[in-house]
Amino acid sequence: MESIILITVCGFLLDLILGDPHHWPHPVRAIGTMISKGEQYVRTHLPKTKKGERLGGSLLVVGVVGITFLVTYTVITLAQGVHPLLGLLIEVILAYQLLATKSLKDESMKVYEALKKHDLEGARYAVSMIVGRDTASLDEQGVAKAAIETVAENTSDGIIGPLFYLVLGGVPVAYMYKAINTLDSMIGYQNAKYQYFGTVGAKLDDVVNYIPARISGYLMILASGLCSMNLKNAYTIYKRDRYNHKSPNSAHTEAACAGALEIQLAGDAYYFGKRHAKPTIGDPIRPVETEDIRRTNHLMYATCILGLIFFVTIRALVLWMLGIL
Repeated sequence: MESIILITVCGFLLDLILGDPHHWPHPVRAIGTMISKGEQYVRTHLPKTKKGERLGGSLLVVGVVGITFLVTYTVITLAQGVHPLLGLLIEVILAYQLLATKSLKDESMKVYEALKKHDLEGARYAVSMIVGRDTASLDEQGVAKAAIETVAENTSDGIIGPLFYLVLGGVPVAYMYKAINTLDSMIGYQNAKYQYFGTVGAKLDDVVNYIPARISGYLMILASGLCSMNLKNAYTIYKRDRYNHKSPNSAHTEAACAGALEIQLAGDAYYFGKRHAKPTIGDPIRPVETEDIRRTNHLMYATCILGLIFFVTIRALVLWMLGIL
């Protein structure tokens, strides 16, 4: 089996088995630390003007993405120099740590379990660990919606996106993608602090997620059929509501999920104590319920398995046509 295909498949299977144990060291947390330290350094040495902020943010993006690629490439190369099998093992481990299938399910199911016990405060706390909005005033339906939206949205940038770049360019390229994704999650905000500083990071994230988000949307529509959900409505809502978000990419999987489950997602939300008006996604054919968290996880798993099969098949076909495989 071709090495990138083998690495991707093994990494995906490891993610399904192991998830993300919190006590294990994780490369993405290291990237997050590098972003925090880099931001402090850049802000200290550049003027706090519009131009200075944009330059500082741009330098941070170039530095973080470049260092991430070089470190990943160097670690793999050194391991391969010791023994090819060690290099392969390191690449599988690094590929596994790019993916978030099991951890996304596990974290959202903590919300599900709290809601099933009618522990609203516990559910609010659990969902606050995986969303950026204020959760203190959410009712049970609001908590469930927040968990569903997070699973649906992160299906794209937490799993399908990394798989796409793994198959396209291997582990170092996939880590460049993850660095960009992490930059956007940390500095890509439209607020006073990051309005100019985070511009380049946010725009670059839009670019690298453009194709994966659309592939994710269509994969989720297909997955809805496999999960005995409403495939026709998933497609209808996807086509209608996939741009009902400030980001050009974030609503694709949310729209497919809302349509498949026949529920309405999104709408106004509170961030840092301030209400933000947001369009809704989907139609309220029925009310959101706690069980929809479990259903969304089933949909996410089916989507990701379809994604793995799709990407691996495409790579195998291309290599076969080129006479490499």
